[in-house]
Amino acid sequence: MVNAREFEVVFRHLDENGDGKVSPSELSRRLGLIAGEFLVKEAELAVESLDSDGDGLLGLEDLVRLMEAGGEEEKLHDLREAFRLYDIDNCGFIRAKDLKTMLGRLGESRSIDECEVMINKFDLNGDGVLSFEEFMVMME
Repeated sequence: MVNAREFEVVFRHLDENGDGKVSPSELSRRLGLIAGEFLVKEAELAVESLDSDGDGLLGLEDLVRLMEAGGEEEKLHDLREAFRLYDIDNCGFIRAKDLKTMLGRLGESRSIDECEVMINKFDLNGDGVLSFEEFMVMME
């Protein structure tokens, strides 16, 4: 987990002129050094979408939101990958037989009935299978 001090260090690195704000040109230059070419237009769009006070610049709070959103995207990606492992026949749902198979691969033997009980606990719409949204609720 990234702490506030680490965010401040990153922010100070991006804030070339030390004015407490990151302009699109500062963002473009600094990220360009790290990630290759980062066009000013891309930086302007990023700043525009994240700028909380409308001054055309990013404050520390804006950067923190950006960094935390990236973490959420990674978490969502990881959940999608896990869901795909359980969705053995790639139908878009986890059925009791899928859960039984996957648990077996993980060294846990369960009956179909036990797997149905487990699914029913998180099956919010009562259709007998887990959608990705229901799987996310289960994983929280």
